Amino acid sequence: MMKISEMPKYEVYKDSGVEWLGDIPETWDIKKIYHLFRIGRGRVISQQELVENGEYPVYSSQTKDDGVLGYIQTYDFDCEQITWTTDGANAGTVFHRSGKHNCTNVCGTLQPFKNSHVNLKYITYALSDITRFYKRPDTNGAKIMNNEMAHVKVMAPPENEQTRIANYLDKKTALIDEAISIKEKQISLLKERKQIIIQQAVTQGLDPNVPMKDSGVDWIGKIPDHWEVRRAKYIFDEIDERSKNGDEELLSVSHMTGVTPRSEKNVSMFMAEDYTGSKLCIENDLVINIMWAWMGALGVSDRVGIVSPSYGVFRQKLKNTFNPTYLEYLLKSVKYVEYYNKVSTGLHSSRLRFYGHMLFAMKMGYPSYEEQNEIMAYLHEQTKRIDLAIDSQLAQIEKLKEYKTTLINSAVTGKIKITPEMVEQ
Repeated sequence: MMKISEMPKYEVYKDSGVEWLGDIPETWDIKKIYHLFRIGRGRVISQQELVENGEYPVYSSQTKDDGVLGYIQTYDFDCEQITWTTDGANAGTVFHRSGKHNCTNVCGTLQPFKNSHVNLKYITYALSDITRFYKRPDTNGAKIMNNEMAHVKVMAPPENEQTRIANYLDKKTALIDEAISIKEKQISLLKERKQIIIQQAVTQGLDPNVPMKDSGVDWIGKIPDHWEVRRAKYIFDEIDERSKNGDEELLSVSHMTGVTPRSEKNVSMFMAEDYTGSKLCIENDLVINIMWAWMGALGVSDRVGIVSPSYGVFRQKLKNTFNPTYLEYLLKSVKYVEYYNKVSTGLHSSRLRFYGHMLFAMKMGYPSYEEQNEIMAYLHEQTKRIDLAIDSQLAQIEKLKEYKTTLINSAVTGKIKITPEMVEQ
């Protein structure tokens, strides 16, 4: 990729009169949206109108540039236009639309006047860049309603330059997006490889030549001959100790992160006024989110804390029966999670429950504590390498996204000059 700092510049610039924009090329203008577009809004589309085999796409705040929320039989728009999400969405969600389609009432619409001399793809890039920085003073979000969009100032180069810039950005952003997509696939493969290594090690050990035996449990299958098979009721006690004042660290249990402090969860979650009576857990306790165990929502705690009274807390009868990380990996392996799904009770998948007596009835196949430690030492090294590779790919994706954002900003604001030769390259 060419460095943006090495790209051509315009010969003469002038003050744009817009503080955040600064200087623009001398031949460019600054215009307000209402000078260029008829501003409208989508309509309320009822669920009854959405049909499986409809003819025209429906766009809402949830759809991306090529996304389709649903289809309906009639259409509101039969022209090329720009849409943006108004209330309830982040700024920067500005898309170019063409052909017959519908827009829901959370979308604003811009239809160009006949003599506005705008290239819609260029304006889409420009507004996507501008609205990323837009913040309504009365909200925490970046909402732009119709009356506010009307007064947004946009850069207006000569129409032939708009077309050239749009064509260049279409070409270059497509290449960047393709590179990002390739790296995202590589990350998915690395994560899949990581899970395969973990599953193989915790369910069959490290020696591929070790004699195997039938575990006697259909869903577990074969395990190394020297491993033990026992029911969980002989391994764990269910613990129901309660907090007297609720001052202990509040913990959460999910299928993604296991047992983690609620304070580290980057999501909006309901907080109670008083946690007195919450269940206590200590280091190395197994904690199961009974409602979401069918997804693998369980983990081994690495600290003292409190969890929901509806969670299950289980403690090893004999200390050092399990390496805590090995135990969590084993119970999150595919066959075990499939077992939770099979025996959990409930009328619907999202209402399934995996209770303590179900865990106690479950058989487990596992090696000695010493072998578990060997397995975990091996997995630590293997997963560390994979995690470093994933981090490297993520860093490259972030750089590509930053480059894309900077390239768009530089092109639509005139910081760089897009020549005909650059479009052809």
